Amino acid sequence: MKKVLAFLAIAGFLTLGVSSYAQTDSVSADSAVTQVEEPTTEESTVEAVDTANTGGASFTNELKVRFIEGDPFWMGMVLICLILGLALIIERIVYLNLATTNTKKLLEKVESALKSGGLEAAKEVCRNTRGPVASIFYQGLDRAEDGVDMAEKAVVSYGGVQMGLLEKGMSWIALFIALAPMLGFMGTVVGMIQAFDAIASAGTISATVVAGGIKVALLTTVFGLVVAIILQVFYNYLLSKIDGLVNNMEDASISLIDMIYKHSKK
Repeated sequence: MKKVLAFLAIAGFLTLGVSSYAQTDSVSADSAVTQVEEPTTEESTVEAVDTANTGGASFTNELKVRFIEGDPFWMGMVLICLILGLALIIERIVYLNLATTNTKKLLEKVESALKSGGLEAAKEVCRNTRGPVASIFYQGLDRAEDGVDMAEKAVVSYGGVQMGLLEKGMSWIALFIALAPMLGFMGTVVGMIQAFDAIASAGTISATVVAGGIKVALLTTVFGLVVAIILQVFYNYLLSKIDGLVNNMEDASISLIDMIYKHSKK
């Protein structure tokens, strides 16, 4: 009986020892796994940061790099076309916006002034109003005393002058639109000549020999086309703006001649 009790006691102690050892091993294994996994997480974070830093180059920096890689002379010429073209476009946009007038309201004011104060009051309204339509009205009213025909001729003549002022500088913008891709293509030709010179000097054809010249050729072409596209979009906007102003001038001039005719009959 004592042997049985001793055996059971020894078995109990062994069971407790094995279970405690197993728990210790599991804890150490978990900590080992954690230690192994933590560097993996840190490595992935570092890789993500490196990837973000590598791919996070701004468009401006990329543009500068491409500009420097191209031929400095031809790329600089294309850039000058862009700067001068945009300067003229901004000036035209400001001028056309200032030249825009509410012709309907102006006609109402001129008609009211004609009824209440005559030609002098109507001319005073035109003098105090900004824009080409008011200037045309003033010229027509100034010749109204000489007859409706003279007033109409004055309106038509001065309308042509105002149209010329509206279109001032548009020919230069068109020049830069045509010049930018031409300069880009010129850089392309120069780059291809450089590539063939490199081939002739090396005596063999390889990608490393011709890559520099071809790269210059492609970059100048791309920049020239991009500049031309930008300027062309604004050029078409300005043309549509001018067409709208001219149509308003013509409609308002017809209404003015009718008012002058009615006033002369009275």
